[in-house]
Amino acid sequence: MAERDTALRPEIRVRARGALDNATGRFERETRVAVDDGWDLPEDERLLRTEIRVERPRSALSFNRSPDLPFDRSVNPYRGCEHGCVYCFARPSHAYLNLSPGLDFETRLIARPGIGAVLAQEIGAKAYQVAPIAIGTNTDPYQPCEAQYGVMREVLEVLSRWSHPVAITTKGVLVERDLDLLGPMGQAGLARVGISVTTLDPGLSRSLEPRAAAPARRLAAIRRLTDAGVPVRVMVAPVIPGLTDSELDAILAEARAAGAVAASWIMLRLPREVAPMMKDWLEARLPGRAAKIMARIREVHGGRDYDATFGKRMRGEGLWSELIAERFRLACARQGLDVAQPPLRRDLFARPAQPGDQLSLF
Repeated sequence: MAERDTALRPEIRVRARGALDNATGRFERETRVAVDDGWDLPEDERLLRTEIRVERPRSALSFNRSPDLPFDRSVNPYRGCEHGCVYCFARPSHAYLNLSPGLDFETRLIARPGIGAVLAQEIGAKAYQVAPIAIGTNTDPYQPCEAQYGVMREVLEVLSRWSHPVAITTKGVLVERDLDLLGPMGQAGLARVGISVTTLDPGLSRSLEPRAAAPARRLAAIRRLTDAGVPVRVMVAPVIPGLTDSELDAILAEARAAGAVAASWIMLRLPREVAPMMKDWLEARLPGRAAKIMARIREVHGGRDYDATFGKRMRGEGLWSELIAERFRLACARQGLDVAQPPLRRDLFARPAQPGDQLSLF
């Protein structure tokens, strides 16, 4: 039997995963399909488990010039994400690794231990100009494997020592582990955290984001971060028109009660392989509503599954996009979440003391 990418081999069981298949990456020249020719012996059933490889990083900082993003640099401690959010816009990046954006993205991960030392060299260069580093903009730095590998902890320790500003985005409650670093940084104006809440429905969240923390647990993380002095922004991201947009007011109210001080939203984005993956999920999980939801998604993206045009990709366009934006604005005003956050401080950035340095007289 040939190795199968478009669907799993029959003896493999899938539990708590977002993608429904493992379609071949777009850069592969061949598509492999399993065909039972009657000669194979039955194999024992086995569970599809997460595999993690280690990469020795040669660089830490990634720079971008996107006019849609409020930052120009980021760090990615991991490639792939075990949270398995079926809608994740980062899934297509796995094709660059000759892996599938489907189940490979959430089961065949790459950890980058040692990235902290590389980051220290990069921000310590004489030509380096300090600006906030964004973490969690591609894949989540606090996904489950962080408990074992501690790559995000490495990065945060470096940023703390250098008093470097950082903005973190996550669904992972493992962020609470790093309150000893994030608390003082937050109080000094050096750190803030964005907690993504897509829905308050635990059943829907379990299906959409199978290995992410439950909504109530994320709200509890907002409270713990806030109590430690870390400013928290609730991110209603993505808003899935026709499915989760009705929860805008409730999410913002619950997040405000938990201590969030700001809010943002992003429209569902379905680049490349994510569009068919989302369609398959809707047809399998919500067959009676799938066509209507996809029609609404196309309405906010100019009649297509996705429009990658700068200025449109994060918000969409048309009537439904405008309605969601206005509802969000009014809900933020009611909850007091429409206050702009102050910029993260850059003036505290300084090279930490090294062994052998001459002590200052003042």
